[in-house]
Amino acid sequence: MRHRIHLWTVAGRLLVFLLAATSIACLLFDFYRLCPMRTFTLFIFLPALVALAIVVVVDFAAGDRQLWRGVIIGLAAGLLAAVAYDLFRLPFVFARSWGIDLLVPQMDLFKVFSRFGAMILGEPLEQPRYSAAAQFIGWAYHFSNGATFGVMFVAMVGEGSRRHWGWAVLMAVGLELAMLFTPYTQVLGIRASPAFVLVTLTAHLIFGVAMGWAVIALSRHWQSQPDLVLEPTISIL
Repeated sequence: MRHRIHLWTVAGRLLVFLLAATSIACLLFDFYRLCPMRTFTLFIFLPALVALAIVVVVDFAAGDRQLWRGVIIGLAAGLLAAVAYDLFRLPFVFARSWGIDLLVPQMDLFKVFSRFGAMILGEPLEQPRYSAAAQFIGWAYHFSNGATFGVMFVAMVGEGSRRHWGWAVLMAVGLELAMLFTPYTQVLGIRASPAFVLVTLTAHLIFGVAMGWAVIALSRHWQSQPDLVLEPTISIL
């Protein structure tokens, strides 16, 4: 009987968490002038993604596939939550063009994405018109944050089917509150008005609910699949 290695240990989950956390670390290191976002992306974030992919492939090929399962669930849940997060913000972004600005305030909540792209490309932060590349890369980075937050959450909780979705809400709202204490608003030229804080906190609340629900639903569904009848394992992390 062939033994399969077990990588979804505390150490393995910590490794996955740290590799995924390099996504948001890009921004934080730039904010505090520790490392330009372009340099961090090219030499830390992207290699970390490659390393994470290698770990996932190794677990799929030779492991019990618990790490692979956790990362895939986290990625899917994080991306779904990012979509829910952006859908909630659409009425604020298009309040005037949709003729609903008497009901909700007009807020340019998506303007940061082109700035993210400019930072990664090494372009000036403020531009009269951002290139298509800056906008595409900025949006891609935004969704990488959502996806990696999902991976980080699953790495923290271990088995999503045994956790309450409230833990995901706590993580999401905690991340937003923590971000407000960074130079985020100053660097990106955002006025941290009470309306902005309320909308962004609500958006992160929705992100957390969606992520938590998705992790639980996907974890419970995946458990019912025949592929999860595992062979004996050997833990190596």
